[in-house]
Amino acid sequence: MKIAAIIGLVMLAGCQQDQSGSARETQQSLQLSEETAVTVGVPAIKNYAEKRQLKMIYELRDSANLVTYTYTIDMQGKRHKVCPTNSVGFGIPYSTQYTAPKALRMAKSIYPPSSGYSQSAEWKSYEADQSEPNGLYMPQQADATWVICLHRDGKTLAPTYVEPRIVVYLFEMPAVD
Repeated sequence: MKIAAIIGLVMLAGCQQDQSGSARETQQSLQLSEETAVTVGVPAIKNYAEKRQLKMIYELRDSANLVTYTYTIDMQGKRHKVCPTNSVGFGIPYSTQYTAPKALRMAKSIYPPSSGYSQSAEWKSYEADQSEPNGLYMPQQADATWVICLHRDGKTLAPTYVEPRIVVYLFEMPAVD
């Protein structure tokens, strides 16, 4: 089956009119990729250990009251607590969006009779930026994290904005005050 695909690519390559350098490179890359798959094969994944680990992490992150301890790391590698007590859950990158950053929109194009077409309308879809519920467009990347800290009163949760990179543990670690 894969050999047939390689032969098909070679035949298709010979029939195409566009023989620009980039077109030839693309054809050769596709051919090499197929040859590699036939010669070497794909990894024989049987246990799916990494997928199971990621599933465990997703389920742990979904715990509503997960107690964690969040620290920043200074230039000397020393830990500094972000929260006065403990934190709840894992840090959420500041640039995480609540809604999809792009939205599929529909637009109606109307062709007037003077355009050479009989007057008609056609709906077309296009992708457009989508604002957050607060009406803002958040950056694609930000080097900051929201950490939910448990206040010293032991009852109140306090979202805390942290600029430096953080490390979040499920257990308390020694820290520099």
